[in-house]
Parts: sequence; structure tokens; C-alpha cells
Amino acid sequence: MTVHALGAHRSEIRLAGSGGQGLITGMHILFRALALEGKRAAQSQSYEPTSRGGFCYSDLVVSDDSGDYPLATQLDMVAALSQVGLDRSLSLIKPGALLIVDERLAPDPPKAGFDLYVLPIAARAVEAGSPRIANVVALGALARLGRLVADEVLEQAVRLETPPKFADLNLAALREGRALAAALAGA
Repeated sequence: MTVHALGAHRSEIRLAGSGGQGLITGMHILFRALALEGKRAAQSQSYEPTSRGGFCYSDLVVSDDSGDYPLATQLDMVAALSQVGLDRSLSLIKPGALLIVDERLAPDPPKAGFDLYVLPIAARAVEAGSPRIANVVALGALARLGRLVADEVLEQAVRLETPPKFADLNLAALREGRALAAALAGA
């Protein structure tokens, strides 16, 4: 397992998948957590005009300074929750980057070139209570494997960025994602 962490100058992070998977919400949670830790970040997103199923992504560019360009150009870390999200992101992913994919929803990951983790993200979301929280399961795994933010800060961000009635479910999803990452570290 390669150690990934936010770079000294600039790191680019993406949640990619299909519309309706909560990717933008997931990145808003991470953006809030980074802000709570006093880190500088710029968040952007894009989605196709179809409300569900089209390519969607949300990026964060984390930098020590205000940076000269706030959009991702060379991704250091990606969590892909669909094959279309993975395929449409591949050209921007740096060699050796941390790449997390859902084993069922992105069944054809690249065979080499990345620090690849194929995880049962969607299955763990269902086990935790809802298929709709796969975004937060992925976020938990990405945050742990990428050493992005402290656990308690990410939990605080979940509470701040999600409606109170869904906070417990999203916190359970976060724990599931961290458990997936922890299991890899123990393997």
C-alpha cells in the first residue's frame, strides 16, 4: 500500500460517477472538512444535462497558496462510483495516483499505472442502510487512504453538510468507508 497524502503545494481530488450519486454533496463535505482544518481549497463540479445516469464529477484543488488555476488538470486521488465516471476521468489521472473504484459499478478498472483499490462501496452502503450513501462510503475510504483530514473533522463536516435527519446514516457510511480502508492496511 502506497502512502498518499495532500501534497506540499497542490493536490487534486475527484469524486466521479453518474448523476444522482451524490458526488457533489460528497465533495462539499470534504471541502468543509478541509476548511475546518484551515486548508485552502477550490471546489468545482460538472454534470451532464440528464438528471440521473450522465457523467458527473466534483473536484477539489487543495493548495498551500491561493493558486493560479482553481481547476483540476492532473488528478492525484480519484474515487469512481461508475464506469462512465472512471472512463471519463482517466486522461486526467496522474500515473501512480490513488484510484478507488466500486467493484460492481466500475467493473473494468485499468490494470496498471495507478495505486488501485477495488472496493465493495455500493454493497457497504446497502449494508449500512441505503444505496444512496455510497458517495459517503467512498469519501470515508478516500479520506483514510489519502490521509486527507482527521476523522473527527470529517465527521463534523458530515454533520454540518447533511440534513440532521440523515446525519446518523451518513456517519455510518463514513465509518464503513474507513473500515474498508483500514482492512486494506491490515492485509
